[in-house]
Amino acid sequence: MRRLGVLMLLGGLAAGAWWWFSQRTAGPAVEYRLAEVLRGDVLAVVAATGTIEPEELVDVGAQVAGRIQDLGRDPREATRSIDYGSQIEEGTVLARIDDALYAAQVEQAKATVSRARADVEQQTIRMQQLEREWNRAQEFRKRNSISDADLDLARANWQAAQAAVSVSQASHEQAKASLHQAEINLGYCTIRSPVKGVIIDRRVNIGQTVVASLNAPSLFLIAKDLGRLQVWASVNEADIGQIYLGQSVKFTVDARPNEVFRGTVAQIRLNATMTQNVVTYTVVVSTDNADGRLLPYLTASLQFERETRRDVLTVPNVALRWQPRSGPGGGSAGGAATGGSGGGNARGAGQGGGGRDPSLGKVWVREGELLRAIEVKVGLTDGVVTEIEGDGIAEGVSVVVADVLLESTGPSSPFAPKTQGTGSGAGGTKGGSR
Repeated sequence: MRRLGVLMLLGGLAAGAWWWFSQRTAGPAVEYRLAEVLRGDVLAVVAATGTIEPEELVDVGAQVAGRIQDLGRDPREATRSIDYGSQIEEGTVLARIDDALYAAQVEQAKATVSRARADVEQQTIRMQQLEREWNRAQEFRKRNSISDADLDLARANWQAAQAAVSVSQASHEQAKASLHQAEINLGYCTIRSPVKGVIIDRRVNIGQTVVASLNAPSLFLIAKDLGRLQVWASVNEADIGQIYLGQSVKFTVDARPNEVFRGTVAQIRLNATMTQNVVTYTVVVSTDNADGRLLPYLTASLQFERETRRDVLTVPNVALRWQPRSGPGGGSAGGAATGGSGGGNARGAGQGGGGRDPSLGKVWVREGELLRAIEVKVGLTDGVVTEIEGDGIAEGVSVVVADVLLESTGPSSPFAPKTQGTGSGAGGTKGGSR
């Protein structure tokens, strides 16, 4: 009986040692999430943000100072004054400045003109009188009735009268010019639209006094044609080399989130700006707005279409970044002989060393209970999926994009409940677990 008890004790110890060793060497159960290799198009873009601007703006100012007496009438609604959004024609009265002072200046200038005209007539009459005296002096001199001194004096008086007429005529012209200037200033009291367009901004109210000095005060901002708009996009210096004139652009605005608008690059401005050591260039994108769906100054999210691949094999970018996690004792949780987890980018991800070709990558596929790495050539990416090609890769092949631990690691009681562990990678189609 004693020998039997010893044998039973040794058997129990052996079973416990076997269970403990199996728990120490076995890795945690892993559930893999898979994604299929799909065939489709890949469009590489340069992303940027910008602001929608009218293609041509006219800032209407005042050339004279004074108080705003009233605003013009809306051409489409006579009972309404010119205001934000009013559609106007060329020559439409926008506002009137109190013209009492300028009207008085016009009257004063008219009086000056009349006086100058009378002075011309007076000097002309005097010149004609002195001309007759000069003619008589010449006749008297022939008969030796006057001296040479009297003859010279008569001639000098006549010539001085001619000069006086010229001076008075010049003063008359100057007075007429002053009158014309006063009438122009009086006309400036009525502010008219120089173009056909839409009032974007009204910056004055009735009763406000405007002062025209070195800079003309701005009264109205007019968009000449809202049927053509521009998007002023800020493009990072790292991407500006991929932008060119005539390039196709698509963009969206928050005001119409379900619509995609299109345009073309019309201008690349060279006056770069630097903000916190970040250099950006302004790229002007021209777009059609004949239906009026876009409004000025909306914020736009743009995608400059850089390159397109048609009908190519693609995988999610996370599949190129995923690597099997290391299991206990140096083996991988998936049974593949590799180490490390996660990291890198779509190009060359999972390659390990830094001397590999960046155009090469690696994806993992399941073969029974194990994982197998497939080297692929990485092509174009749109930030979500990447073009790939290589032996063993075909449409419909499932590649690993993530894994989830189903059990905690280390020895535990066979009677303890099992808990789900952490995972790595991104979501996808669920695969089996080991």
